[in-house]
Amino acid sequence: MNRRTKMYAVGALALLATTTACGSGSSSAAKTSVPPATQPGSAAPGTPAPAQSSAAPSADGAVSAAAWKKWGLQPLAPAPAAPADKPIKLTKTGQVPVFSDVPTKDKVVFVTLDDGAEKDPKFVEMMNDLKVPITMFLTKDIIKNDYGYFKPLQALGNRIQNHTVDHPQMSKVSAAKSKSEVCDDQTALTQQYGTPPLLFRPPYGDGANTTQLNTSVQECGPRAIVLWRESMQIHDMQYQAADKKLKPGDIILAHFRGPKDLKGETMTEMFGELLARIQEQGFSVARLDDYIQAP
Repeated sequence: MNRRTKMYAVGALALLATTTACGSGSSSAAKTSVPPATQPGSAAPGTPAPAQSSAAPSADGAVSAAAWKKWGLQPLAPAPAAPADKPIKLTKTGQVPVFSDVPTKDKVVFVTLDDGAEKDPKFVEMMNDLKVPITMFLTKDIIKNDYGYFKPLQALGNRIQNHTVDHPQMSKVSAAKSKSEVCDDQTALTQQYGTPPLLFRPPYGDGANTTQLNTSVQECGPRAIVLWRESMQIHDMQYQAADKKLKPGDIILAHFRGPKDLKGETMTEMFGELLARIQEQGFSVARLDDYIQAP
């Protein structure tokens, strides 16, 4: 059984004091041959479309060189076509898988953004210009003051996923609290964004392989638990691999963060650094949904 299909237990996680409240250090990333999935986002009725910019993509969907230059970036290579045979296949019932990367030979990585604390309109502009696919794992109590901020990002096709109500260490809460954290976020995100989250990410990656958390996720609706292989800091990534290199199918963790947490850097500056690190290693950014078969 190879590296990308073998599940392994997630050990006890040491919570590091980092620039991000979600735990930007290495997750104890579990892997599995994974038995849910495609959810193109759509804005709620009445949600205004993101403002168009002079650097908008062309009619065929290609992002212009001017768009990348606007943000001080070299263009990323376009992602390959989505595979017809999705490498991650999810089931409707039973234990949910835990994975931190996707089994693929495509030279692609997947970018995920957690929490939702920073709501910088320039980031929406950046995503509207560059059309980089992201997956958002959002926390109810962090985003409830402005659910609308994430709707233009969802309208670009970026799915919104479950990241608990108030961001606890899931291995340290009761069974009842575990279930309410997952179910109440699931309900709120479904009501606000129109589509039930398919995936769940525990804060800090904590408790990912516990029976209690798996049961809570099963009962509340998501069909997989998603961890990560790299985490973006301010100017560079932390790697779990000893060679400190991206691998095909890696899932990267970043956060909605701003100057307060990024030592004065903006979210667009941090995200630009992330894209530069990906580009330097010759990878494309693919949409996670395109590699997952829904149950």
